[in-house]
Amino acid sequence: MTYRITLLPGDGIGPEITAVARAVLEHVAALEGFRIEFATCAFGGASIDEFGEPLTEATLKTCQASDAIFLGAVGGPKWDRADARPEAGLLALRKALGVYANLRPAAVHPALAGKSPLRPDLVAGTDVLIVRELTGGIYFGTRERSADSASDKCTYSRGEIERVARIAFEQARLRRGKLTSVDKANVLETSRLWRDVVTEMGARDFPDIELDHMYVDAAAMHMLRAPASFDVIVTENMFGDILSDEASMLPGSIGLLGSASLGENKPGLFEPIHGSAPDIAGQDKANPFGAIEAVAQLLESLGETAAAGRIRDAINTMHEAGEWTGDLGGSLSCSQAGVKLVERLEAEAVAAE
Repeated sequence: MTYRITLLPGDGIGPEITAVARAVLEHVAALEGFRIEFATCAFGGASIDEFGEPLTEATLKTCQASDAIFLGAVGGPKWDRADARPEAGLLALRKALGVYANLRPAAVHPALAGKSPLRPDLVAGTDVLIVRELTGGIYFGTRERSADSASDKCTYSRGEIERVARIAFEQARLRRGKLTSVDKANVLETSRLWRDVVTEMGARDFPDIELDHMYVDAAAMHMLRAPASFDVIVTENMFGDILSDEASMLPGSIGLLGSASLGENKPGLFEPIHGSAPDIAGQDKANPFGAIEAVAQLLESLGETAAAGRIRDAINTMHEAGEWTGDLGGSLSCSQAGVKLVERLEAEAVAAE
């Protein structure tokens, strides 16, 4: 089996972590007996520098012809005043691919509990998946601005809510069977529709899933007070953006976490959740574990679950051995962490023979 994967290294530390992601993909593919054909395209600020726009038609066509897409990172102060911002390329790519559900897992490894800004006893056992609606809501609504006022319209349709909720219910069925739907139904009409639709779906299609509802402010509080009480969270675009960033700090570093953006069809878009970190770009200091987790999610989307399992086993072994980058108090550089993970993959493969 041969898969076509497009790499979008992007900006800042993006090329550094993408190099690690590619090496891991190549090695695990060899272990599992499948092949990968890579295409690498300029994207974001790098594309603006080369072509004058963050997402070219050629890059988009390459992405659409792929089985999966890996993105490093986009953005940076260099392009803050540019006519075309790097982030505009990401929004355009998501829209063109039709990826409407962003899956962000945040689990606290026992060896890293002491790295969390919360007490170890509070984060122990935390394993939450946030499913964020990605293409609707206030981020995509009509915007108006005058000298003295501004407005952003938030709109959701029943269909938009149903399709992301279905993914969340299905993920809960694969995990611990609990789904928390987060809204602001005491204030917002869009949230009232959201709650009604999710409730109806749960009763009709997913009676085996334990469903509860929580206001977004309460969810933010509980994320800090009792994060291990959550299994899967589903919520709208802006709330998901905020809550998933909050959850990203629970494991101890934003550099640990990956994300998957999915739609009805392939390709999906996979990336670490951190930004381009221009302050450490080119210094080989980035934490590549988030990129590696995104690689595991990418492989799962292709049905290569054994390969994804190999990667996560190797990551766990590294955590248990304290083999970390500087943000976690370790001594490994970005490239060294990638080499060490490949070594762990090889060692575990030999041990399994």
